[in-house]
Amino acid sequence: MASQAQSQATPFELLGGHPTIERIVERFYDLMEEDPAYAELRALHAPDLTPMRRSLALFLAAWCGGPRDWFDENPGKCMMSAHKGIAINRQVAEQWADAMGRAIADCGPDDQKLGAEMAEMLSRMARSMGR
Repeated sequence: MASQAQSQATPFELLGGHPTIERIVERFYDLMEEDPAYAELRALHAPDLTPMRRSLALFLAAWCGGPRDWFDENPGKCMMSAHKGIAINRQVAEQWADAMGRAIADCGPDDQKLGAEMAEMLSRMARSMGR
């Protein structure tokens, strides 16, 4: 029975829900603030990252099949339209993908395969924004 319930669980639930996603997001933005390797990415953000930390956590929760609060708060938007006016070049996209990959590896789910799959999908999304 457990395998049937697990097969019906959303990625959000399999990841560990909000606590895991929030840990990943906090680590991601901490890396962006602390590691000079992400300086160009950090420069595209406002000095106060608090609103972005909340927004990304809500987006990832919805993206993983959890509560759709981000989409409710941003009707008609997707990640591409939300970033339309930002100059995201390939280097910045790579920085985002690298920082997110590190954050997931550091703070992600116990299931390392699931974490790696999440990192890969987010990496593809980030790289698709690089011009």
